[in-house]
Amino acid sequence: MYVPSHFKEANSEKLHALMHAYPFATIVTHGEGGLAANHLPLELVDGKLHGHVARGNELSRMDGAEVLVIFRGPDGYVSPNWYPSKRETHREVPTWNYAVVHVHGRLRTVSDGAWLRALLERLTDRHEVGQPEPWHVSDAPEDHIEKMLRAIVGLEISIDRIEGKFKLSQNHPDANRAGVHAGLGERAGRGDAELADLMSQQEKDRS
Repeated sequence: MYVPSHFKEANSEKLHALMHAYPFATIVTHGEGGLAANHLPLELVDGKLHGHVARGNELSRMDGAEVLVIFRGPDGYVSPNWYPSKRETHREVPTWNYAVVHVHGRLRTVSDGAWLRALLERLTDRHEVGQPEPWHVSDAPEDHIEKMLRAIVGLEISIDRIEGKFKLSQNHPDANRAGVHAGLGERAGRGDAELADLMSQQEKDRS
């Protein structure tokens, strides 16, 4: 990934926070058929990524494979009209702000039923938070759960290297960054509030 120094994010707490907030990741592999990408939710557990796929998924047969995992945070178009400097010089162009985390590691497949059940319970309990009546794995008949467990394979990805790119207008003066923040607030489109919040956090960290 191309990462200019002013967009590089190496703080592990920030990287892990983005991975937690945006757990639906892309796993890129290179197998006999060439490059492939699969998409699934992952969670960080004791320094490793955990997830699961259907037994028919190619990942279930790639034990030991080298993988690239991409976590994509908030993103959004940035209009040059948001920059005060545009009105002064007209030497500004559109761009895109975003935050991503790349994890380089190695895949291990897991078929242990207890491991898989614990994973499903953690994932379900986390993502059911906020529901009027949260669903739990134990709500389903035991024979059905056992059938489902036999149909999936667990994934554990060791983290060899992690890199983050938080492109949040750090290469612009304070007035332009404030203009971008205000523009995101006025547009209020998909992900704009989250992107503005991330910019605000970056500003606090810089001060």
